[in-house]
Amino acid sequence: MLEQVKQVILVLSGKGGVGKSTVSTQLALTLKEKGFKVGLLDIDLCGPSIPYILNLEDHNIHQGPEGWIPVYLDKEQRLGVMSIGFLLNSRNDAVVWRGPKKTSMIKQFLEDVCWQELDFLVIDTPPGTSDEHITVMENLRQVQHSSAILVTTPQEVAIEDVRKEITFCRKTGIPIMGIIENMSGYECPTCSHCTNIFSSGGGQSLAELAKIPFLGTLPIDPRVGQLAGKGLAAVTELPESSTCKVFSTLVDQLGSLMRNGA
Repeated sequence: MLEQVKQVILVLSGKGGVGKSTVSTQLALTLKEKGFKVGLLDIDLCGPSIPYILNLEDHNIHQGPEGWIPVYLDKEQRLGVMSIGFLLNSRNDAVVWRGPKKTSMIKQFLEDVCWQELDFLVIDTPPGTSDEHITVMENLRQVQHSSAILVTTPQEVAIEDVRKEITFCRKTGIPIMGIIENMSGYECPTCSHCTNIFSSGGGQSLAELAKIPFLGTLPIDPRVGQLAGKGLAAVTELPESSTCKVFSTLVDQLGSLMRNGA
């Protein structure tokens, strides 16, 4: 039920393992901490990690009169979460489905979840440009405002896959808000010095080439990794970190766009 959702943010990447779920959860948590009402939808059916990251694995979803009730992270119900992970008996269970069954499940997530009124719905997607993505795009036509954030890492192989994601967004008509370069060097938690383990600047170069905004770099920060499984936001736990600064700036930008009706 997307009629009451003001803004949808798709988190995309052509490459797996670049940190889409981490970006999705930290974005949703930052939006919540900034006072917005947020939904987080995990459509990575074969690798649902959102329940683990937010420490919600022991929760179940229930059917209400108007549809499925999302799992809420807080008592005030400012962050609701939906994932196929809540329907599995164990995190070790594998979802072995063909395309039509995946499509059917995602349509249920998009049409039958009672989100109530939301300022933002963040959608964490699987890698690639497959059935799941096409199903989401078809259902987003009823949402007035939607946009995509693309996640990459500095390596050339990731950059090449994100190029395809840019083409996908343009062919399906979803505006690209910008690119985030994740794992951009290792930031020492003691001295904050950043060492480029791989390379650097690939995300920014791609943004300039594709003429889309560059939203910032997220270093490998062990302190951020330790937040996984706790459901905690970097903006509250690590206020001096580079991660906090990137997400705070991004959320301020999203808030400004929403107030201006963009």
